[in-house]
Amino acid sequence: MSVAAVSIERLAPSRETPHAVGESPLWRADEQALYWVDIPAKQLHRVTPADGEHRQWTFPEQVACFTFDTAGTLLAACETGIFAVRLGAPGEVAASEWTRLAAPAFPASGMRFNDGRCDRQGRFWAGTMVADMSLASDAGSLYRFDARDGLSAPLVDGLVTQNGLGFSPDSRTMYLSDSHPTVRRVWAFDFDAHSGAISNRRLFVDMNQYPGRPDGAAVDADGCYWTCANDGSRLLRFTPAGVLDREIVLPVSKPSMCAFGGRDFDTLFVTSIRPGANANEHDGHVFAVRCGVQGLPEVPYAGDAGVLPVARV
Repeated sequence: MSVAAVSIERLAPSRETPHAVGESPLWRADEQALYWVDIPAKQLHRVTPADGEHRQWTFPEQVACFTFDTAGTLLAACETGIFAVRLGAPGEVAASEWTRLAAPAFPASGMRFNDGRCDRQGRFWAGTMVADMSLASDAGSLYRFDARDGLSAPLVDGLVTQNGLGFSPDSRTMYLSDSHPTVRRVWAFDFDAHSGAISNRRLFVDMNQYPGRPDGAAVDADGCYWTCANDGSRLLRFTPAGVLDREIVLPVSKPSMCAFGGRDFDTLFVTSIRPGANANEHDGHVFAVRCGVQGLPEVPYAGDAGVLPVARV
């Protein structure tokens, strides 16, 4: 296992109140800025690491994951559906426009979207879960959202706490995890880049053999899969063969999602969750981890989020 030197730095502004559930970091290269959400606070945050400038917006409901289209419109997966959001100008703290584009037929009460990102062709993928994890309900599903068809029918069912979406650099493999304590597994699927179809689901990593639960993830330029080991205070990197080859201990107990960014995409930005008890001074903050590995840019949504159809579900 690699033990190369790493640097771990808490992202400015360090004076900010810790997030209850920091999630969904996303680097915007054209702005040299990192965006992420605090789910229960219904907030989107933006920081430019070069100068520490911080902005935030508050939304009408919880945002779990998001992307941007090429025009800069936010595409957000929330409590009641997928929304197009036009952010307010500097100094404005609320979303200036908020339009629901599609909504799944939730099979249970108390559900919301959770983890998501675009594939390398610009289709937006996001999964759902019952927000009360103590119920251990497997009502969650995975959906695809694109400019041609809008929201798909459920493509993967039976998920308790959907997480860990990632796509290999060659677009041949999709990864998906379930981070619930009763599951703790990561799967790989064959991925058809042309159609967005998935098949041949198989076990990629059984996280019951490692510290923590497989939360949000990122895939690097070498095709290796990085997962945030929630409750394990670690980042774990697995090769395409599912072999653990890197382990980075973090100063937070519940790392939640990671994403590559920085000028050369050689920084892993990691969000975290603040536990309800025994939290330390770093829990709930965002970190920049430099470990000599390069990632790939996140692909924007391939469409105009302001004119998307509400599709079949």
